Amino acid sequence: MLRSPTSRKPRSLIEVWPALAGLSAVFLFEMLDNSILNVALPTIGRELSTSTTTLQWVTGVYSVVFGGLMLAFGALADRAGRRKIMLVGLVLLGVASLATMFVTAAWQLIAVRAVMGVAAAMTTPGSLALAFRLFDEDVLRVRATTLISTVGLVGLATGPTIGGLALTIAPWQALLMVNVPVAALAFVGIRTGIPADDPAESHRDPIDVAGAALGTATIVLTLLAPTLFVEAGTASALPWAAAAAALAAGICFVLREKTARHPLLDLKLIARPLVSSGLALKAAAGLATAGLSYLVTLHLQFGLGWAPAQAAIGMLPQVVVLIAGGALIGPLVTRVGLTKAAWLSAGAVVCGLAVYTVFGGFGYVWIAVALALVAAGMRVVGVVAGTNVMRGLPANRTTIGAALVDTASEVTTGIGIALSGTILALVFPGALTTALHTAGFQTATTYAGLALTLLSAVLVGFGILRGRRPE
Repeated sequence: MLRSPTSRKPRSLIEVWPALAGLSAVFLFEMLDNSILNVALPTIGRELSTSTTTLQWVTGVYSVVFGGLMLAFGALADRAGRRKIMLVGLVLLGVASLATMFVTAAWQLIAVRAVMGVAAAMTTPGSLALAFRLFDEDVLRVRATTLISTVGLVGLATGPTIGGLALTIAPWQALLMVNVPVAALAFVGIRTGIPADDPAESHRDPIDVAGAALGTATIVLTLLAPTLFVEAGTASALPWAAAAAALAAGICFVLREKTARHPLLDLKLIARPLVSSGLALKAAAGLATAGLSYLVTLHLQFGLGWAPAQAAIGMLPQVVVLIAGGALIGPLVTRVGLTKAAWLSAGAVVCGLAVYTVFGGFGYVWIAVALALVAAGMRVVGVVAGTNVMRGLPANRTTIGAALVDTASEVTTGIGIALSGTILALVFPGALTTALHTAGFQTATTYAGLALTLLSAVLVGFGILRGRRPE
């Protein structure tokens, strides 16, 4: 039964289980979508007779559209209604997934994936905002966010296995069709378990269309540039042009938001200590997790000579800690509070990177320790930093706040992979083709790890300093 906006807030997660089931399904879709599809890319390439570059856009277009539109849809949701925008996005997701049945060419699949990216941008930021809105108590907010993120991480970890098994008995289209029941579950849970949007909680300023266009362009170009650096190399002019365009669009966006009467994103909100601190810590975690995963995957195969299947098993410390680490969040927050929990977990991320950089060349045991430390830190900071951002914002700006959290993670994930790949290419051009166990490869991974460690440490240091300032 729906509660009116004046009803008391729930005192336990059980009271709102339909809503949490729906919000968990939303996050499951986000985490499962790319991981379950990656295993099918060779099959898709053969059946659609497409090139490797075109095939990369099957996954790449989703991330670019998803990351680029989150801020715009976050702003729209704060005005039109968070629940309403999420329900529309879930319908769009279901329709796009059904359209997969009729795909006969690569460009059609890329178009379907782009529409799925739009749906993800409409639904994902709202999941954190709506979970935050369900409760008054921070402890319950943390528990709800932990539950939702755990479901998603299980999907991320099991996606490749599920996809591989499904391909033995079904066509590759079935992997995207799985979004249909997930979207249906999310729709029912959110429709029945979350109260209708209260107009009094909406942000009433008109949407800054120019700001939305500039913000979207900035994020899209920022996500494209790292990919182009990895694919085309630093000698090509294309990635540098994309990076310059991203910088120019970002400057124009900031100038627009400072001068607009009704800005898409009030920069004064980002300057709030809880908000800027949470975003910096979340960015550090995204950078570290993506960059270390990329380096370790290569290190195990090209540095230690492991087969791909062995390398997948070698990543298990990260998977296990990401899933099981949710049990750490509640006790840590209860003991030290949200803010210090964010600081400690972010510090663990930097320590993990430092362990890999200094000791990664001495054997797998140290690599496993680094993976576990970064995963544990990321698991905690992913929940508490996002909650802190929500706490630092007005009630009518929480969806764009959630969009900021997701955007920070999405952008730094791309940067982490690109930074690692670029340094490997610069220090040891034959990193992926030269014989195994070479000193040059180890040197390249050390430099890449050092760069990730320093950049993450700067972000964490900034986040801690900002978090110490009074609101």
